[in-house]
Formats: sequence, C-alpha cells, structure tokens
Amino acid sequence: MRGLIGHRPFLGSSQLQNRAGLGQCSGSCRVAAIPCPQAQQQRLRLHAAAVDAEVQQQAEAATQLEADVTQHSAAAAGSHESEQPSSTGSADTAAAAGSSSDGENARAAAELARRIAAEVARRRNFAIISHPDAGKTTMTEKLLLYGGAIHEAGEVKARANARSATSDFMALEKQRGISISSTAMTWQYQGSCLNLLDTPGHQDFSEDTYRTLAAADNAVLLVDGAKGIEPQTRKLFAVARLRGLPVFTFVNKMDRPALNGFEIIEQLEKEFGLQSYPVTWPIGSGDRFCGVYHRPSNKVLLYAKAGRGKAAASAQYELGDPALAGIIEADLREQLMEEVELLQILGDEPSAEEIASGAVTPMYFGSAFNNFGVDLFLQSFISLAVPPRPAKAKGNPAVLAALEPSEESSSSSNGSSSGSKAAGSTSIEGTVSPESTHFSGLVFKLQANMDPKHRDKVAFVRVVSGKFDKGMKVKVARTGRVVSLSRPQQMFAQSRATVQEGFAGDVIGLTNPGAFAIGDTIYAGPELSFPPIPSFSPELFAYLRCAPNQKKAFAKGVEGLLGEGAVQVLYSTDEYITDPILAAVGQLQFEVVQYRMKDEYGVDTTLEPLSFCVARWVLGGWPAVERAGRMFNTTVVKDAYGRPVLLFRNEFAFNQVIAEQGEKLGELSAFALPPDS
Repeated sequence: MRGLIGHRPFLGSSQLQNRAGLGQCSGSCRVAAIPCPQAQQQRLRLHAAAVDAEVQQQAEAATQLEADVTQHSAAAAGSHESEQPSSTGSADTAAAAGSSSDGENARAAAELARRIAAEVARRRNFAIISHPDAGKTTMTEKLLLYGGAIHEAGEVKARANARSATSDFMALEKQRGISISSTAMTWQYQGSCLNLLDTPGHQDFSEDTYRTLAAADNAVLLVDGAKGIEPQTRKLFAVARLRGLPVFTFVNKMDRPALNGFEIIEQLEKEFGLQSYPVTWPIGSGDRFCGVYHRPSNKVLLYAKAGRGKAAASAQYELGDPALAGIIEADLREQLMEEVELLQILGDEPSAEEIASGAVTPMYFGSAFNNFGVDLFLQSFISLAVPPRPAKAKGNPAVLAALEPSEESSSSSNGSSSGSKAAGSTSIEGTVSPESTHFSGLVFKLQANMDPKHRDKVAFVRVVSGKFDKGMKVKVARTGRVVSLSRPQQMFAQSRATVQEGFAGDVIGLTNPGAFAIGDTIYAGPELSFPPIPSFSPELFAYLRCAPNQKKAFAKGVEGLLGEGAVQVLYSTDEYITDPILAAVGQLQFEVVQYRMKDEYGVDTTLEPLSFCVARWVLGGWPAVERAGRMFNTTVVKDAYGRPVLLFRNEFAFNQVIAEQGEKLGELSAFALPPDS
C-alpha cells in the first residue's frame, strides 16, 4: 500500500471509513513504525565508527611520519663524522623537529574534528510554538521533568502563592501566568543534549518568537485539542515554514473535551498543506481519556494521574491483549480498533527527508498537565529530530561550502549575489557546516536585568559551528571589534552556570557590555557573517513620555529596551518633538515597556496612542519621500537608523497612496534589515 504522504490528497474521516471497509479487514494491514531511539543510537555509533576509522588512519600516518623523522634525525647525527659542515646537521634536525610538530598537530586536529562531529550528532535544538493558553509553559515544565532536569514542575496559576514556572523569570510573567520573553534551557537525556528555546506564549510578542526560531533547528507545534488550529498557530507556523524547520505536533489537553484526532489532521492539511503521521493516538478524551496507542510498538499505554513532581505511572498492553477488555470500556475499545485501521490507510511511515524538510509532521496526543504522553513524545522526538544543520552565510571560501545551484538562484532573487566568488571579492555566499572546526555563532536575543540584583545584560548566542571555549577571543562581524568571552554562561531560565565549552546547537549567554546587537555574527577564524534578522511591520503606535526630571534615566531605558528588540522605536521628523514613538505588534508590548521602565529604571511613563495601523519602510530613502510630496492620511517618521517610515491610518489610506504616488515612492517594505556597517 502506497502511503498518502506526498502521493495523493488527504482523505477526511468519512472518506477514510469508506476506504477502510471496517469489519472486512483481512488482517494484512500493517502499522508503520517510526525508527526507534535504539536505531538512532545505532546510526550514531556507525557514524562515530567511521570518524574513528578516519582518525586512526591519520594517527597511523602521523606515527609513520614520526618514524621517518627519527630515522632522519639518526642519519643527521651520524653526519658529524662526515666532511659536511655541522650546520647541515642542525638544519636537518630543525626540519625533523618541525615534522614531528606537524604530526602532533595533525593528530590534535583529527581528534578535535572527531569530537565536534560526535557532539553535533547528539544535539537536538528546538523551540515550542503555540497559541496563547495552549499549555506551552506546562509542556516545557513536563519535558524538563521527564528529562530529569527538574524534580517538581512549577505550575503557573493566577494566585499569589502559586509556584512560578521554571522557564518564566520576569516578575510580570509570574504575576500574569504568561510567557512574554524567551529563555533557553539545556539538559542531558538518554545520551542526547537537548536545547530548548522557550518562546513567548503571547501573540503580541511574535517578533521575539521569530528571532528565537532563527536559532532553532526544530519546531514543536503545540495544539489545544479542544480548539484545533488557532490564529497565532497560523502565524507561527508560517514563520517555521519560512525557516524550513521540521515540525513536530503535540495535541495537548486531551483530558478535556476535544476534537476528534482526524479532525485535527484534516485542519493541518487544509490550513498548511501539511501531511501528518500520528505516532501516538488518543484513547478517549475529556474525563474518559485513559491513555494512548503507540504505533511503533503496537502497544496501548494506560496512564494514571501523578503528582506535580512525578512522572505518570503507566501500564503497557499489546493492542490485541484480552486483558484490555476488563480495563478499557467496550465502546472506547471498539472505537480504538476502528481508528487503528483508519490510521493504516492514512499513510505509511514518512522518510527522514520528509520529516526534515517539514513536509510531514509526526503527531502525538496527550495531556501535559496530567503527564499523559509526554514521555513518548520526548523519546520519539530525540529519534526523529534533526541535529544542527549547515547554515547559510557569506564569507571566506576557506570556511564555506558553495551553495547548490537552486540555492544560488534563490539568493539572487532576494538581491544577494550568487554562490560563486564575485569579481574582485574574496567573499562568497555558501553554507558553514556545524562540524567545521572554526567557531561561529549568532546573537539572536538580548535581555537586560535578568538578575535584578546585578542589573546585567546578557546576549544569547546560538553556536552555529565549531567548538566554543571559555576565554576565547572572537570578532564581531558588524563592527570588527575583537571581544574576549571570559564569562560565558549556560542559562536555565533564571539560573546560570559557567560554561567551559559548547558545540553547534548550544545556546550560550554572554555578558553584554554593549558589544553585541541582535543578529550579530561572531566568529574565530576565517571571516563570515550570517543573514541579518529582520524587523517586521508594527501595528500599534504611541508616544512614550516621562517627567522632565527623569529624562536621563528615561533615555537609558528606551535605549536598552530598543537594543533588546522588546519594542521598535520611531522618531518624529519634527526636530521640536523629541518623544519616542513606540511601535508594537500588540498592546501587551506597551504594558511591558511601561512596567520595565518603572521596575528596572525607576521611570514613570505615560502613553499617547496614535491612530495608525500600517507601517512601511521606503527603500528608496529620503529622495523617494521628497519626490512623492504630501500623502493622504500618512505621516512620515524615521526609524532608529534614520531611515524613512510611512505610517498609514488604515489599509484604505495605504492603498490610495500606492495608487496615486506609488511610482514616485518606489518600493515599500513591510520589514527592515539593519543597515550594512
């Protein structure tokens, strides 16, 4: 039976039932199995063996070189009795010593390459994306619980004595029970190193989520089982697809009245054109939700509720075990058997390439709150998720692999040069391998005052390639400044630990004395830079003001929050109006800015909303604005880099200006990149 994935359109649940011929199954249908963690470990062992073989060859070559050097040195020593000048023997001895050093360097380089490859292979880097209230913070806590990183999950509840979630550290987050900033957490589990990038759970902070996804290799799409696909889910999935990330879907809250699993599969197909492969399947929902069917093992796993700090106990049975008749209610058992047959028709096991490309999403069902199905998801995720992959970059050919022809044309269509070397240039566009021995990293987030006691600033860096070492010196591509990384930290929400080393996929916190900006590339070795992270069009605007005697602290706070990307800041072209214009995606961003200005900088502020809802950058710059002249229902402001931005009162005004003055204005953009240094 050919699978549906990539071969024919999705069949709705009613069509599946017709195709299935329930009650007439010959028993020949098989359940496709996702590769198990043991198979993945076997692949890693084979990879490590191949690397070890290469290292052994290089070591043997180095040993032979040393033997040659020893023989040569002995011959040189005997030359003292010959008629040749002694200086000749000294020169030979120096050459031999140099050859010996070369052999040692070759072995060290081979060992470093082997270790980097092994460390990269065991890393899994991911971000969780969801609509607000889908249970993202709870899911994060339970992943940490099952992974052994914490011993008691900190529930987020809207009451004063509630525990605060490990991943939420800002006071406002704890007060409201929501995530409004992103953090990073790292832990070891079953031989793998997991890096979880916790994204904001509120739609007003989708730009912060985008920046986090720029540092992720995999995305976990969390869906509320009762509500299915929601507006914020659509926005964030579009970002994940734009980044080309593999997507893993976890349908949460199955312990509440929920949609049928096939309905959610159909939503994913219609909304995103995304094929699904259920790895687990729910048995009942709401009060009758009692466990999941695990397709790879063909087993039914029944769960009992567990305490907050405990993993749920489970009993396992083969799908056809007669004992299930006395455990699962008859109608649920009959429904499960029917749905298992439908799942066989839905599609065969997807290939690793289909998952890695994001064409197929492995799907899981459960309840993070009550510990249903989280452990199965975590084990399967480690097996199927991709390790760090090559990243597009621009730089020295010594460290980059040239782009494939299809990638070159894609880059050219975006205004970039092709993958070949430009005339008179020593730089190309290509990809940098995570297994490269040259270190490089991407600054994807800045956060000030994570620790109120120290009022420090932290730059979050995703290691892209090579090996990071504490105390190493790197160059910032944007400024050319050389920075010593003497205080690297591994972040676990608000907790920190000193980092001695790191590899591709790891997230490292660096104390930021003003050296870094969001989107910065840092590197050690041949020059390179990664594509910048864009700023997107805001939809809400307001003047931010303070009392005259607080101007100095006010300016410092605005500068700090702007640098973090907490909000965009625009300025009037009228030199007599100095108050900044806050530009945000949602109202909560304004509230966070005001809260942090008061809490971290001691400044009371007021907001004066402006009646605009559309912003566009003028790519032609100020000459284009001057050509266009006066524009209907439009205000011209400038961004933090002094570039012109048009603010429109509504879409009608935007369309009217485009129709009347579009040729004079030239191209307008809904997003902006930092200017070239």
